[in-house]
Amino acid sequence: MSDLYFLDESGFAPTMPTGYTWSRTGHRAVVPREDKKGRRVNVLGALSVGPDADLVWERTCGKVDAGILLEFVCTRLAGLPGGAGALGEPPAGWKRHRPCTVVLDNASAHVARVFKGRREDLASIGVELFYLPPRSPELNDIERVWRSAKYEDYPERAHTTSEAVGLAVDRALTRQRTRINKRSA
Repeated sequence: MSDLYFLDESGFAPTMPTGYTWSRTGHRAVVPREDKKGRRVNVLGALSVGPDADLVWERTCGKVDAGILLEFVCTRLAGLPGGAGALGEPPAGWKRHRPCTVVLDNASAHVARVFKGRREDLASIGVELFYLPPRSPELNDIERVWRSAKYEDYPERAHTTSEAVGLAVDRALTRQRTRINKRSA
């Protein structure tokens, strides 16, 4: 048996899109809007499926690059002590409790040499990479989590600080994780 993770990134802006709104007859609806410059929060997440379904994520105010991705896979998914720094030579006697497959799209960080070039090292610690065909986001199960988090669990559509955005993202993803854990129980 092995673990299966669907991995991807998503961005959350200080003002999220408003699909609809309402107002009283004769009154104009006003939707707050915040400048997003420098206040966008990016999230790298992985959805495990099966009997032990779970959601793990890490947020950053910067771009998710291949180095951040490699560290996330090594520490959060593989549980490698020392993270990506120990990838070439894992601690003596360490072995992942069971192998895992990570399903990814072809985003630039996913195919960068810093990440994809470590494929053999990742395989040696029990992590296999599986790339989806180009332009097929519907095959990545975590896309549903992002959509639901943004449109159902992110009720305040505008935040004035990046810290407020980050806290709202954590609350939304915690709600998602709770639902995922309940379904798998």
